Amino acid sequence: MSLVPFSQACENNKAPILEAISQAFSSSNLVLEIGTGTGQHAVYFAQALPHLTWQTSDQAGYIDGINAQLKQACSQGDRATDNLSPPLILDVTQPWPLSSHQAGIDGIFTANTLHIMAKEMVEAFFIGVGKHLRTQGNLCIYGPFNYAGNYTSESNARFDTWLAQQDPRSAIRDIEWIVQLAETQGLRLVGDHSMPANNRLLHFVKS
Repeated sequence: MSLVPFSQACENNKAPILEAISQAFSSSNLVLEIGTGTGQHAVYFAQALPHLTWQTSDQAGYIDGINAQLKQACSQGDRATDNLSPPLILDVTQPWPLSSHQAGIDGIFTANTLHIMAKEMVEAFFIGVGKHLRTQGNLCIYGPFNYAGNYTSESNARFDTWLAQQDPRSAIRDIEWIVQLAETQGLRLVGDHSMPANNRLLHFVKS
């Protein structure tokens, strides 16, 4: 039996994130979450956005924890499970395992992933988004970013040092590079929202 994972950071940021994505995904039908992690965001957002289906996904090592989170929500009678799909095993550098009924993805969400990924994984992420997100679909990315090569806070600078110590391929990404990668896939930045703890919520639309 898998333990139900928990992240305090997810609890702290879920309400501000929801406020931003509820507008971005107001007309979406199927949202794919890349890097579902503990599953806390998925349960919270699916409950708050009953008009859409929330498709969870992550690398293989996280799947048991996500399933435990969804099972707990179901056992508590949480209606979020009605529009919350079991996790897909998804590695952004490999073909995305989307079935024919998942071809209508008009929303993609990811939180605290791009600074963990190696640069080539970030590039693969955007290639996947460009391939699978429908025209006029929305992409929302939450996390820390640098602007004009500069940290937005001392805490982000310390966090970046810590990331490099964990894995030298990880780093806070420059917003200009992220926007460039997005534009190569037909994505246009339409919103850059301030979030708690010196994070941002980037909203792109595929044209």
